[in-house]
Amino acid sequence: MAKKIKTILPATEARKNFFKIIKKIDKPNQSYTITLDGKPKAVILSFDEYDSWLETLEILNDPKLMDEIKQAEKDFAKGEYVPLEEVLKEEGFVLADKPRKKYEISSNLKKKGSKKPKKNR
Repeated sequence: MAKKIKTILPATEARKNFFKIIKKIDKPNQSYTITLDGKPKAVILSFDEYDSWLETLEILNDPKLMDEIKQAEKDFAKGEYVPLEEVLKEEGFVLADKPRKKYEISSNLKKKGSKKPKKNR
């Protein structure tokens, strides 16, 4: 998991650099905490991050969905699940065949940086 980058700025500094902050906020895991009189008052984060938080809250606040998730975790722990490949097959998706043999590098290919031995004539 990527490290979250939290920047704390006083409101006056945030106001001076508002457009710079808006440009930087699209970096993953970046957020700005804005303080007023030394106390946190607001957070600036990307719309995608904000939207993700809203989705998470929606799921957490849906008791029926949370019960289904907990049951699925219990079933998975007991090994009671259908592999993705089978589900896709049942839905009519065709999976590409996996190669049966792994590819090997031919012994007559030389490694990068190695010199080919000279033949005596």
